[in-house]
Amino acid sequence: MTKKERMDAIMKAQKTAKTAKSAAGNGSDLPVYLFHQGTNFRAYEYLGAHPADGGFVFRVWAPNAAAVAVTGDFDGWQGTLAMTRISAGGVWEATGVGDGFVRGAKYKYLITAADGRKLYKADPYAFAAECPPGTASLMYGIPEHRWRDSGWMAARPDARATERPINIYELQLSSWMRHEDGSVLSYTELARELAPYVKQMGYTHVELLPITEYPYDGSWGYQVTGYYAPTARHGSPEDFMGFVDSMHEAGVGVILDWVPAHFPKDAHGLYEFDGQPLYEYQGADRMEHAGWGTRRFDVGRCEVESFLVSDACFWAEKYHIDGLRVDAVASMLYLDYDRAPGEWVPNVYGDNRCLEAIAFFRKLNGTMAHLYPGVMMIAEESTAWSNLTTFENGGLGFSFKWNMGWMNDALSYEETDPIFRKYHHGKLTFSMMYAFGERYILPISHDEVVHGKKSLLDRMPGDYWRKFAGTRAFMAYMMTHPGKKLMFMGCEIGQFREWDYAGQIEWFLLDYESHAKFQLYCAELNALYLASHELWERDTSWEGFEWIDADNRDQSILTFLRRAADGDELLVVLNFTPETYEDYRIGVPERGVYRELMSSDDERYGGSGVRNDGDVTAEAVAWNGRAASVRLRIPPLGALILRRIELLAEPDECVKPCDDEKTEEA
Repeated sequence: MTKKERMDAIMKAQKTAKTAKSAAGNGSDLPVYLFHQGTNFRAYEYLGAHPADGGFVFRVWAPNAAAVAVTGDFDGWQGTLAMTRISAGGVWEATGVGDGFVRGAKYKYLITAADGRKLYKADPYAFAAECPPGTASLMYGIPEHRWRDSGWMAARPDARATERPINIYELQLSSWMRHEDGSVLSYTELARELAPYVKQMGYTHVELLPITEYPYDGSWGYQVTGYYAPTARHGSPEDFMGFVDSMHEAGVGVILDWVPAHFPKDAHGLYEFDGQPLYEYQGADRMEHAGWGTRRFDVGRCEVESFLVSDACFWAEKYHIDGLRVDAVASMLYLDYDRAPGEWVPNVYGDNRCLEAIAFFRKLNGTMAHLYPGVMMIAEESTAWSNLTTFENGGLGFSFKWNMGWMNDALSYEETDPIFRKYHHGKLTFSMMYAFGERYILPISHDEVVHGKKSLLDRMPGDYWRKFAGTRAFMAYMMTHPGKKLMFMGCEIGQFREWDYAGQIEWFLLDYESHAKFQLYCAELNALYLASHELWERDTSWEGFEWIDADNRDQSILTFLRRAADGDELLVVLNFTPETYEDYRIGVPERGVYRELMSSDDERYGGSGVRNDGDVTAEAVAWNGRAASVRLRIPPLGALILRRIELLAEPDECVKPCDDEKTEEA
């Protein structure tokens, strides 16, 4: 089947499934049929708890159950509302009416397992949940909101993500900012504080660590029990819709961390939902994520596919979410992930690829691309799996992939004492060997500032001044390197402590000059990135990047050009040692006039003040294999970004450098 034929088949099923809501009211079995086929991508309109005349109608999938009942505050948790099995595939249904069946009332499903055990389970499709430590679902219905973001939503399908600036601010809502008494902010309070801050700092999107309901704070949200319910820690579902709306009004997109790889073993969650493995794989070779103490979704099961693909659609459709960062993709793609020899079974071809996961991701990403163009699907994938960001050649069709290789190499280099960096120079340059093989996001994420890894600033060797200078240079390297950008909260103010999910960013540090100046640097560097189409317009090909000198390992200096489609170009100079260089010559393709846009060593940013004031004219002196060259002051542990503002006529002949100039750079 061709890609077009496959998508036509999926969309034909999807159009049919859109009738599910009305069909549910007239007794049609179409929605449940599509659910069991794995093609009901609006399963949330059928399963779960939905308002009905004078009460709610409940539907749940539990094929191995001997009996199912709805229970809650309305019956003192006795399980008096018995459900009827309405499909051979195991969907159960009941309708409750009366005073106890009102919006916000607590309920669960009381499932009698085949062996007689009684299990109290939260609704997998619940739209709202009790605030932890409570574990009940809430009778709610699909939330509604009067949206104000029509302009944003109208423009989103036409957005060409690869050709526009994307600068993501990753954060956890619970630990970004707190009240003085340590309590978390509400969604409304967060929107009021976060939207202007992010806009002022020059970020285009926020990426939220999982906000789907989760019981354990220490999981950071990655152990989900309520896939369709925003966590009640910060308010109601409508409050979260208001949060997204406010971000869109400020011109900021919202990306959610999404967890389709695994789920926790909490008794009220998806774990052995009807007394047996149901949402998880059934075989011991695939069922467990032993290292995480969780269960793996069986993405080869049709009903699980409907559950997960519907969930992705739900957040884009009902909450206007602009992207999903798909967590732990590698753990789904490899049968031997975190498993020793003998603990896994090869596929029918004898290798370690999970064919079910491959098919799932192609279905997921194909559906999202067709139904919600402009919504980004971002893979957190830590291996060299090929064709991740294309559908061609069996690819998985993600919009972007986190560039974990760049991140690991870059941070390893930055942790190295400048004296020894020349022996590790390749860690700065190797990423360009594969920079255009996929569509990448360069991530400095929450995972890099916890568990003893230190904060980004504290990773830098040296004294206080060198830590700040080195981090400024690193930030410039990241912002000028091909690929979209992601930075975790707190890095932008130079936080010294690792991230603490139980606390907040150490905002008091901004009372100290070095941290305030560093924040200013990050804001102005971000602004420069947004304003410079050379840095993002051609992010996916060599047309937008050219090395000037990638091999000056002895001085730990990198020089390169970034180009836009119209020929505009930036010259980038990065010095990763504390040495200052006067009159340093750098080759450029043509004679022209260059203007310094930023020196990371500017005193305004806490630097020593090494800049290139005034315009710099390239001379007809060949250097670095180019016909012309410029002479610059290079700051210690610093970065320069210059724009060519004028081309000059070429002289009749090029002047070769004299012997003194040849040794100047050595």
